[in-house]
Amino acid sequence: MEIDLQHVVNLARINLSPEEEARIRPQMQEILKYVDKLNELNIDNIEPTAHAVPLTNVMRADEVQSSLSQDDALRNAPRQADGLFVVPKIVE
Repeated sequence: MEIDLQHVVNLARINLSPEEEARIRPQMQEILKYVDKLNELNIDNIEPTAHAVPLTNVMRADEVQSSLSQDDALRNAPRQADGLFVVPKIVE
C-alpha cells in the first residue's frame, strides 16, 4: 500500500528531513497494512463502544450542602467592596 507521506506531513503541520521521511515511510506502510488486516475482521454483531471497559465516576455524589456565608467568605479578604473581592487589574 502506497502512502502519500507528504500529504500526512502537511496535515500534521510538521517538517521532516529527507532522512526522517525515509525512516517513517516504511513505518507508516506497516501501520496501514495492520489497519487493512483489522478491516478483514467480521464485526457485524459487535456493538460500537466508546471504551473497552466500563467507566465509573469516582467522585462523590453531587448533593446540596451548606456553604460559607458572604461575610465568612470575605472575612480574610485583603480588599473588598460592595460584598465582592477586589483584586488587582492584570489585563490592560
